[in-house]
Amino acid sequence: MTDSPAVPPPILSVVVPVRNEVGNVGPLLADIETACATISGFEVIFVNDGSSDGTAQALAGLIVSRPWLRVVTHAQSCGQSAAVRSGVRHARSAIVATLDGDGQNDPAFLPRMLEALQQAGLQAGLVQGQRVGRKDTGFKKLQSRIANGVRGRILKDGTRDTGCGLKCFRREAYLALPYFDALHRFMPALMAREGYGIVHVEVRDRPRLTGVSNYGFFDRLWVGILDLAGVWWLIRRRKRIPQIVPDTQS
Repeated sequence: MTDSPAVPPPILSVVVPVRNEVGNVGPLLADIETACATISGFEVIFVNDGSSDGTAQALAGLIVSRPWLRVVTHAQSCGQSAAVRSGVRHARSAIVATLDGDGQNDPAFLPRMLEALQQAGLQAGLVQGQRVGRKDTGFKKLQSRIANGVRGRILKDGTRDTGCGLKCFRREAYLALPYFDALHRFMPALMAREGYGIVHVEVRDRPRLTGVSNYGFFDRLWVGILDLAGVWWLIRRRKRIPQIVPDTQS
């Protein structure tokens, strides 16, 4: 008996954290499938972060006819950063893209972000989406503007909108970052700390498909103050990044 050939890893793994998004997972998955049709090999990983509605049942129905769809389930809600990390750890591709599970991030930009990372070369670790035409409430946009302004002045990460869920990055680089809650909001600064370049791509924002936000937004500034101080400390404590000299004797 001969062994079956190994299945090659996909070119792109798309990770989507969701919590109580029963009305959004189906339409969002259809949009992702359409957007990734031009990518020769992809997988989608929905991370069900302890949903208490019908999200689990909806995902179970969607996975039946889609071999490229995988579901990771948290027994209880652990937060968006933890959900993203679970998805990245289960990803089979060396390149991972993320987007929020409420449908506001448009999956149509996924191929463009993948191409931007590939063209930038191995020295680039992250492509960060920058939202235009925000569809949030005025209060939520004001909070994001304040939080992004404070973060930018302190960390000097050169990024206007780190809160955008549309990101594309190298899996190995992400897993090497120090993990903490709200990591996803500080990825440009931490990637730069590790010596990686950051690419920015403007992306279109959409209205939420259904329901209301299931992850609180006060952490954009007030709860995130300690995280901001911690990231600032990590950057200040950065040592010289070793440059490996090629072995010329082999």
